Amino acid sequence: MPPCVDNCRMATLTPDLPPADDEDAPRSPRGIQSVEVGGQLLKVLARTGRRMALKDLARAADMTAAKAHPYLVSFGKLGLIEQDAVSGHYGLGPLAMQLGLISLQQVDPVRLAIAELPALAQRIGYTVSASVWGDNGPTIIRVEEGPTAVYVAMRHGTTASVRHTATGKVFAAFGPRERAAAALAAEGFDGALDEPGFAAELEAVRAHQIAQVTDQLLPGISALATPVFDGFGQLVLCLAVIGPSATLRTTYDSDAAQLLREAAQALSQRLGVARGGAR
Repeated sequence: MPPCVDNCRMATLTPDLPPADDEDAPRSPRGIQSVEVGGQLLKVLARTGRRMALKDLARAADMTAAKAHPYLVSFGKLGLIEQDAVSGHYGLGPLAMQLGLISLQQVDPVRLAIAELPALAQRIGYTVSASVWGDNGPTIIRVEEGPTAVYVAMRHGTTASVRHTATGKVFAAFGPRERAAAALAAEGFDGALDEPGFAAELEAVRAHQIAQVTDQLLPGISALATPVFDGFGQLVLCLAVIGPSATLRTTYDSDAAQLLREAAQALSQRLGVARGGAR
């Protein structure tokens, strides 16, 4: 019997097809590759914060100058990028600036911080909190308990001491001097900002972006705190960790300090601070 030619032809002409998609498998949204490629140029300019020559900008975006130039022309027409008439260097344009300002207006730092606290408490292993400056001074707006219990009366709405808490020292170090002075005076520490010991302590907070207290307000209790800034370099809130002095290390290079600082820096970047930016 002759072979079945039709079936053989169908088998030959039918291409190998990939297996059918698993309906339960997550699908990433389809994008436009050229937009993503060109966007690397915008990312470089945002990251460096300065105007750049074409060759340097292209190299930083991992592409050739010939490839980068058409993207820059199109971005220039949109106002995302502008070229300096004298140097020929490229920088972010007016539309990019407008988008940045609008984005800052839409972001709620408190909402962002509160959403991060549960995971942060688990990573650090201790109770964490977020505070803002209220009518009477640093005010706790959220407390998230960690795996290690700490028996301290911390609740939403509690006002923290500017002189004796890590949170208060962050606001004294990075906030307006007049505001901190008034709060300290209300606590009975008028002129504390000019005391050499406290002034040196605040300088250390600024240098390391970490405030630390050990057995200062309550025996057996220690804490660390760090600032969160917005895109204008203003202090908007403070993150803190509190735990037993016996187990919570409060050195600047401790795991808790590093994790707390990383969380604050990540929030600051989401609020418009450039990587490695405002202190």
